[in-house]
Amino acid sequence: MAKKIYVGNLPYGADENALKEVFEKIGEIQSVKIITDIETGRSKGFGFIEMTSDEDAEKAISTLNGTTLMDRTLVVNEARPQTMRDRRGGFKNQKGFNKRGSGLGSWR
Repeated sequence: MAKKIYVGNLPYGADENALKEVFEKIGEIQSVKIITDIETGRSKGFGFIEMTSDEDAEKAISTLNGTTLMDRTLVVNEARPQTMRDRRGGFKNQKGFNKRGSGLGSWR
């Protein structure tokens, strides 16, 4: 089963091929995605790698966390599940209420 890995503190000049080269030394990669700004297309400085096996993913996390890529120290760990966002950019809790404020009393 594939395991998704979060890679943070990426250099803005790094592309998906550079990231793939680093991780494929550890094991087989299923996918690589660097997150970019919708308006500018510029990297947001983080991305995700999906490794084919859990063992390779764990090895990549332990081996590559704290290593350097283009003078930036990488943060590599297991990706957390994606959370649902509302249209204003806030996060919703399980009941659907916005965590930034949930009603009239939130402005106080």
